[in-house]
Amino acid sequence: MGRADKWPYSGASALPGAYLDAVTRAGAQAVIVDDVLDASELLDRVDGLVLTGGPDVDPGCYGQSRHPKTYGTDRHVDGYECELADLAIARSMPVLAICRGIQILNVARGGTLFQHVPAHGRPGEGEGARIQDVGLEPKSLVADVMGAERVRVSCHHHQAVDRLGDGLAVTGRAADGIIEAVELDGAFVLAVQWHPEDTAGDDVAQQRLFDALVRQAQPA
Repeated sequence: MGRADKWPYSGASALPGAYLDAVTRAGAQAVIVDDVLDASELLDRVDGLVLTGGPDVDPGCYGQSRHPKTYGTDRHVDGYECELADLAIARSMPVLAICRGIQILNVARGGTLFQHVPAHGRPGEGEGARIQDVGLEPKSLVADVMGAERVRVSCHHHQAVDRLGDGLAVTGRAADGIIEAVELDGAFVLAVQWHPEDTAGDDVAQQRLFDALVRQAQPA
C-alpha cells in the first residue's frame, strides 16, 4: 500500500497482481487503497484487511536508528498502516498480514524488528525469492488454516520480527529461528513473513490463507 519511489513502481500506488488473484480465487473483490482516506472511513467500506509486502518500516517507529541496509521508508505510510491494523483489531475485522505486513502489525503492537537478516531472499528483485520450509506450531490458527505443520514457502525479506508486540504469539519459524508467522489470540489476525501470494495459484495450503480471510469477512 502507499506510493512507491523505488523500482519498479516509482511515483505510483501499485500492488503485484498475485495478491489480487489470490483474493479473487477466494471469492472476494479486492480493493487497492492508499493513504488518501481517513483510516476509519476506509475500514467502513471493507470487510477484511490484507497488509501487504513493501519497503522497510521506518526504524524510528520502534525507537531504533537506521541500519545501512534499511531502504524505502515513509514514516507517514507506516503510521497510516499501523493505524489501520489497530482499528481493524479494535473492530474485530479479520486481518491477513504479509511480509512487510507482519512487521507493521508487530510495530503497531509495540514490538521491534531486526533491520537486516541475510539469506531469506532478496526483496525488490524479480528473481529474489528463496524457497524454504517453515515449521508451524501444532493447533495454531495458521496450522489449522493451512492444514499442515510444515509448509514450503516463498520468502524475499531482509527484515524480521524481533521483540514481539503486545498480545502476539509466534506460531511459525524458519530453520534458522527467524519468526515467519505470528497471530493474535482470540481474533482472526494472522501474519506471515513469507509471500503466500507467490505460490497460492499452485499451492492449496497457501491459497487457504486467503480463503480463510474471506470466510471470516463474510457477514454471519
